[in-house]
Amino acid sequence: MTVSQAIALLTGKIQSDLLVNVINILITIAPIFLAVILFVIFWDLWVNYVRSKQIFTTKYVVLELKLPKDTFKSPQAMEVFLQSLHNTSDGGKYVQYWKGETRPWYSLELVSIEGTVKFFLWAEEQRKAGIMSALYSQFPEIEIREVEDYTRSVHPDPKVTRIWAGEFKFAKKDHFPIKTYIDYGLDKDPKEEFKVDPMLPLLEFLGSVPVNQQVWIQILIMAHKQQRKLSDWFHKTDQWEDGAKKEVNEILMRDPITKSAGKKDEMTEITKLPSISEGEKEIAKAIERSQMKHPFDVGIRALYIAPKNEFNTPFGLGGIISSFKHFSSNNLNGFKPNDKKWHPKLDNPWQDFHNMRRNRYGRLALDAYKRRSYFFPPFKGVPMVMNTEELATIYHFPGSVSATPNLTRVPSKKAEAPANLPV
Repeated sequence: MTVSQAIALLTGKIQSDLLVNVINILITIAPIFLAVILFVIFWDLWVNYVRSKQIFTTKYVVLELKLPKDTFKSPQAMEVFLQSLHNTSDGGKYVQYWKGETRPWYSLELVSIEGTVKFFLWAEEQRKAGIMSALYSQFPEIEIREVEDYTRSVHPDPKVTRIWAGEFKFAKKDHFPIKTYIDYGLDKDPKEEFKVDPMLPLLEFLGSVPVNQQVWIQILIMAHKQQRKLSDWFHKTDQWEDGAKKEVNEILMRDPITKSAGKKDEMTEITKLPSISEGEKEIAKAIERSQMKHPFDVGIRALYIAPKNEFNTPFGLGGIISSFKHFSSNNLNGFKPNDKKWHPKLDNPWQDFHNMRRNRYGRLALDAYKRRSYFFPPFKGVPMVMNTEELATIYHFPGSVSATPNLTRVPSKKAEAPANLPV
């Protein structure tokens, strides 16, 4: 055997031994890799399962809120109530990922049933007492009663009923606030005849809903919580808060505009324009004020339900969308239809054979509304971030300035009995 043959034999033996060792190592650690792969694949399925089980076994209530005949409080009272619902606690890791518990969420609902306008609040049954005490503390004359869920009486039947549904989103980034009740001067409690309430057009529209038709508006809220990114594990970051700080800094840190004239190396200031316009100052103030309030994750969903032969698309679609325009501002933020979650626009008959797509969307939208599902599967959406001031603007109890005849109110003022009544 030559030297080269001996070296080749030795090298082959070394490579063979190395390959065997590698295979043995892979076999040894294969269960670990398999466990990691299965964990990645099935983790979301497990979390969704335990959460769905927890949500399914939790009892919920629908509270009807009947307004007093005269409401003189500004939307700030509703803002104080909403602050009591801001709960960012979602328990420890054990209750989150083994029991499936989540942060509590609520549904603020404005409903018109054949023109009768009602306020509802949907929540977990165990939170009913706290909600009622918080409402009574701000609105002592309000009437609150637990009622059967009004959505149960409606069932998807495309032969008889047609359902149109959609969701709203912000026109700009979340850190830009909408035009709030403070911008309308309602925080100063003006006299009723001088109030300009942006909710009134929405209430008037709901009060004009014809017989046999219904409009439901659902505002789902859950306390907003800062998210931790993997790239910044030891610091909590938040797009809503960070975006606001960046926007304000960009506005306030602009340098004055100067022009130069004359000889080279000689700078003569001939004009000095203000770096920030009045409009930009107002934007910065509004964003800074917004950041001082408690934030919520919010989803807004609307349904228009009518008999098939009485369905009026311009009334339902146009009325709902136009009613939300009064909360918008050109220099700040506003609402617009979410095209990805809006009823499909199918103008040509061949796009939807026998209205199969429309009927399917209406059926799913009704199911999502009944479940009040938005933050978790099966109908998970992309929420907006709104603070208590913004929420109190789009959902509050109007004063007597509201002339909507079908707005349900308590028929008379409640008063305590005189102390000197005979026994």
